[in-house]
Amino acid sequence: MSDVAKSLDLLAEGFKKEFAEVVMQDERFVEAIMNISMEFVGDNIPIIDEDIQTEMCLALMDKVGVTTY
Repeated sequence: MSDVAKSLDLLAEGFKKEFAEVVMQDERFVEAIMNISMEFVGDNIPIIDEDIQTEMCLALMDKVGVTTY
């Protein structure tokens, strides 16, 4: 690994938690996750009531997020 790559890796390590928080709070991310969860629920979970379907999507969204390693 080059010196530049090592430096970038260390810098990314230092900012990863802050970046994860920014991503989780970005409305574009929230909208994307909501769209994906709506599609997932529609394709996989047979819920007819739209209000309950929306609640299921929100529940799924609460179970996932951006993590760091």
